[in-house]
This record gives sequence, structure tokens and C-alpha cells, in this order.
Amino acid sequence: MNLSDKCKEHVDSCRFCWMCHHICPIGNATGHERNTARARALGISLVNREAIKLEEIIDNIYECATCGACVHDCVTGWDPVLFTKEVRLEAALEGTLPEYISRLVDNCLDTGNAYGKKDVCECLLNAIRRHKEKTPTLLYLGTDTRYMAPEQGVKAIEALEKAGVNFTLLEGEAASGAELDFLIGAAEEAKEQMTKAAEQMSEFDTVIVLEPSDAKVIKRTYKEYGIEVSAKVYTFTAFLAELCDSGKIAKCDSGLTVVFQDPYQLSRDLQETEEARRVISAFATLHEMHLNRAETVFAGNILMAEYCPEVIKQVAKRRISNAKSLGESIIVTASAAEYTALKRAGDEGVRIISLQELILL
Repeated sequence: MNLSDKCKEHVDSCRFCWMCHHICPIGNATGHERNTARARALGISLVNREAIKLEEIIDNIYECATCGACVHDCVTGWDPVLFTKEVRLEAALEGTLPEYISRLVDNCLDTGNAYGKKDVCECLLNAIRRHKEKTPTLLYLGTDTRYMAPEQGVKAIEALEKAGVNFTLLEGEAASGAELDFLIGAAEEAKEQMTKAAEQMSEFDTVIVLEPSDAKVIKRTYKEYGIEVSAKVYTFTAFLAELCDSGKIAKCDSGLTVVFQDPYQLSRDLQETEEARRVISAFATLHEMHLNRAETVFAGNILMAEYCPEVIKQVAKRRISNAKSLGESIIVTASAAEYTALKRAGDEGVRIISLQELILL
């Protein structure tokens, strides 16, 4: 493999270190040693030394959620996400991607989303068309919401309408590149997709990004790749917090007691932790999970469920179990991806509510 020296340094530093052994949400769900950052680094080091072939460990490379819990926990500054993403890029360049990943990549290139969907459901399409007129503000829905969780898109639109926000939605919304970045890292195809999205967003003064995975890529990864968005970019949670603070969204006690599932993209990658809490506290009594804010635990997503559904179901069930262990029965999410994963886990004893649903109660 043609990995960078920096990548090799991180691999060699992680391969015999057990510091984050306990922290991986995938490893904790499967109980498999192979799902630890250490084991992944050890496998990559064996490929680097030509002891085995990349094909022998490539499935393991895609079992990583890239949630960064291991990175956050490492006091010595090593980064398993860095070498995982670089190996994914190398596999794409070498033509050694697993078939199930190649299919998702091809879908991204052919249809703009990993799921191969071509049409938005009628309920969301009608809501989008209510806001087709050009305004200074764009609400960016993202592919997970548009194609896999459209009801959450509709509710997000209704929440902004309730606050009297004047905004635009695009029928031909460009993909942010978040899916390709997850699947094949810093490939030219991912950067091209990001550039198109950035050009579209730059036609507006303000962009509100609904899904945390898109927000992370737009606000952070674009800069790393030298891609500029001239608009001011808000996460949906931060924008809602400003609406609550200004009184445009009126406080209303729902009588509910809830816990909040921090999306790692917001809490670890963008250091945004309090905005969602300000919104939730305007509508419900907020308690905390044991592991919250930057210590949050990944609760699953839609993309990985396409190729390892049972593992993602177990990841979500473990997070629900965390809430139940505290005697809590309502989890509020700020991510359509985690909302969907938690709902699919099918625990009737715990209610899953999105942030926009809470506002609309």
C-alpha cells in the first residue's frame, strides 16, 4: 500500500496500544477484538509489511464508524480515523473495495446518494416546493433526510415555518460529499461532489445544514480540502438555538423528561454541545446520559446499516440500554441518521423524538 509516512506513524503507534480498547461502539456491540482500533492498526501494519494482502482486512476497515471516540480518548494524540480513511482511499485507488462498498460508491456517483434513490417522496417534495422561491437563506436537507428519513425533513421545515423563517429549499440539491468521504476518503470524486455543493450553497447568504454528518463535512472537511463556501453556515441545532434565544420560537413546556443523544459530528468534530440543550430545555426537562457531549457514544446510522445492519442494530440497542439504565424513557436526537437507527432497534420501552418533533409537540 502506498500510505503516507504520517499514516504509517499512526499505525505503528496504535498497533500494540490498548488505551482505547474499551471505547469503540462497534467493538462493544460485537464483542470482537478485530473491531478495536488496535486490531485495525495491527492488520494494516501487516499489509504494510507485505505479510498479508489488503483484501484480507478490507471488511474490517469498513466496520469502523469513524466516530472519533478512540481519537478523543487518546492522550498521546494518535488518530485511528486518519489511517482508516487513508486505507479506504488506497483500496479505492487499487480497485480492492468490497463489492458492497463499490455498489454504494457507484450509487453516489450515479444518483447523488449511496442508496441509489432517484425520487423524493411526495410529502417531502410538496414541502420543498412550498419554499422554491429564492431567498437569502437555504435549508440544506442532505441525502439521509431526503431519501431515507423524509418525515424528518418535513418536520424540520414545519419547525422553521412555525418560527416565521423565510427560507429556500432546492429540488435539485447537490450532495455534500459526506457519503463519498466516508466511503473512499479524500478521493477526487468526493472533492468534485463537494465543490459542486459548495458552489450551490455560495449562491445564498446563509445555509442551515440539517444533518450533522453534512454539517461536519461542510464546516470542517471542505476547509481541509481547500473548498470554500462563501455563505455563513449554521448547523440546524445552532440556528434553532438562536431562534429560541430571540423568542421567535416560543418556550412551551411539554411536560416531558428527556435525555439527549449528542451526535459525535456536532460534539466532537464541531465542538457544539450546548445549542441543542438550550432548545430542548425550552420544551422539556433535560437529564443527561452518562456519556454525553464530547464523550458521547455513536448510536448508529443509515449508511452503515446498508452493509452491516445487525451490527448497527446492536449499536443502537446498546445506546438505548444506556438510557434505560438511568430510568429514562425518551431520547431526543439531532440526527436523522441516529434517529432512524434508534427507531429501527425497536425498543417499545423507549420513545425516540427528533429535535424538530419536540418543537412541534
